[in-house]
Amino acid sequence: MVDLLRKLSEACGISGYEDEVRDIIKEELDGNVDSIETDIMGNLISTHEGKEGKPSVMLASHMDEIGLMVSYIDDDGFLRFVKIGGINDQMLLNQEVYVQTPDGEIPGIIGSKPPHITSAAEAKKIISYKDMFIDIGANSKEQAEELVSIGDPIVFHTDFEECLNDLVMGKALDNRVGCAVMVEVMKQTDCDATVYGVGTVQEEVGLKGAKTSAFKLNPDMAIALDVTIAGDHPGVKPEDAPVKAGDGPVISFADASGRGLLTHPMMKKLLVEAAEAAGVDYQIEVGDGGTTDATAIHLTREGIATATLSSGSRYIHTPISVVSMKDVEDTVKLILEFLKRL
Repeated sequence: MVDLLRKLSEACGISGYEDEVRDIIKEELDGNVDSIETDIMGNLISTHEGKEGKPSVMLASHMDEIGLMVSYIDDDGFLRFVKIGGINDQMLLNQEVYVQTPDGEIPGIIGSKPPHITSAAEAKKIISYKDMFIDIGANSKEQAEELVSIGDPIVFHTDFEECLNDLVMGKALDNRVGCAVMVEVMKQTDCDATVYGVGTVQEEVGLKGAKTSAFKLNPDMAIALDVTIAGDHPGVKPEDAPVKAGDGPVISFADASGRGLLTHPMMKKLLVEAAEAAGVDYQIEVGDGGTTDATAIHLTREGIATATLSSGSRYIHTPISVVSMKDVEDTVKLILEFLKRL
């Protein structure tokens, strides 16, 4: 799965521009599922047809990543931008980026006023993204406009690397990890249930693809595949983020203090039983921060029994994060056991 995750991580696909990721998933699943389609929103829906009278399950994994978009080109050829998805401004400065254009990628770097000429008061403040710019090397607005346009998406340029102790690092592991899990499950499953493997769009900007695809499919149950905050590094108290990378898949019982998802009791029971039957270590999470596609899915139509299954990720929502490949692979094992037991 490392090679698949590398390919997915290094693909470019901010919210609304998930084409490259969708193409990889489609290529991986071609011939391994009964059908593949792309809906009007851009969601990729693959289907494993089960037996009549058996339940249907939606595995939802969002394809989009956080990023930026060109909003203005000044007279000297520097680009201004807006943020697409939740990004802390301090994560942006001096990052290498690619502007995605119809003619290819244009490299650039996010810059601002250097520290040598900032005042003492300015030095104590986090620089706002509105005071940053992207330098693509152009020396005029006209030269920049020959290469880029207002509205072009911008992605972080980060190489995927394998580290010690089964850890990997790369960009967009939120949520290319979930995409890799979904692909492997759809390749391997041979269960009686009907399984929909869905690569959803625009999760980072409002869970949009999950809403429309869940309405279309109306499954009996659903699992959102994502990553969650791993707090096993300096600066984080265990009580604030108890999940650890490498300690197993994470079954969420609640997120956003219940404003997002309160996991259906049946789904909690089935996932815990599947983990234990598969001999997989697992972690339980009750979170008060963000949420996932599950929030949109479980409120679809008359309601869908939904859960979230994640891998712990260090440094989430930054240009580079870290996950455990063992967690990723064990998530696949857990879901396959879950589907088999249905």
